[in-house]
Amino acid sequence: MNISKTLTSTFFSIAFATAIGAATYETAYAAANTTISTTSAAEQFQVGSMYVEKYANPQAKGAPVILIPGLSSGGYVWDETVKQLRAEHELYVITLAGFNGKPALPGAKLPKAKDSLLELIQTQKINQPILVGHSLGSALSIWFAESHSNLIRGVFAVDGLPVFPGTQNMTLEQRTAMAEAGRRQMASADAKTFSEQQLQYMRMIGLVDQAQAEKIAVRSATSDPVATADYMAELLMMDTRQDLPKISVPVALVSPYYATDFARMNMSEDAKSAYYMSFVQGIPKLNLVSIKDARHFVMLDQPTIFHEKLLSFINQL
Repeated sequence: MNISKTLTSTFFSIAFATAIGAATYETAYAAANTTISTTSAAEQFQVGSMYVEKYANPQAKGAPVILIPGLSSGGYVWDETVKQLRAEHELYVITLAGFNGKPALPGAKLPKAKDSLLELIQTQKINQPILVGHSLGSALSIWFAESHSNLIRGVFAVDGLPVFPGTQNMTLEQRTAMAEAGRRQMASADAKTFSEQQLQYMRMIGLVDQAQAEKIAVRSATSDPVATADYMAELLMMDTRQDLPKISVPVALVSPYYATDFARMNMSEDAKSAYYMSFVQGIPKLNLVSIKDARHFVMLDQPTIFHEKLLSFINQL
């Protein structure tokens, strides 16, 4: 069996098809009584397409941190991370326009997000922050580091890559056609269908913890379906691998591994890690962090080990 080919096709078919409500395989998991915390920000403002919650402790001595969530998510996915970091770090928690009930903005989404991140760092005079990005936020952070490493001190990239798994060998024309077809299907969903899609995705791909999956799905469903489709299509068309050698800061890539999911493909944790590493070859200062018993929202499935790894990365910078 060709492990790379099998894993690539499975990742693409499950992740994309589920995102547009087409995945149908069955699984069952134990529910857990975990709740999503809420935290009051000291300051809230908007920079471009980024809605920002700023947590500033005058006694904080650590490096500033910018936390960027993924597709259709809001800053709430970082609530526990805020609790872990706010005493020692100035924090900027992002929600992108169109997600979590925030108004969408017209035009291309990812280039605007990248420009907004630059504007945030410059206008707020943030001194070499650490970027912590999840999923789409991870891909965005890696892309930003390719051209602006001089402005940051590191990237903690959580389950997001410079090219979407399954598209790495496609031509631009193939990738564009696929992305546009997905955009049309996702954008046409009414509120009920979009909500059902989010629940299906969170239960099957997003989290092991099914109680958490349901809570996150409710929040995710408040995002704009059209904007979500736009972001997803742009992510599918993105491939920034050629500029990875330009990243001069340390990068840690977090790879969650849930054995039950990968048993269907007879994939080991090492094979999954090798697959992820194949997408980021060229980053000079790279470390892969594999976290077991977690799905896509690894910071919610395994908060203790996740924050241990994050703090270790921050302390090494």
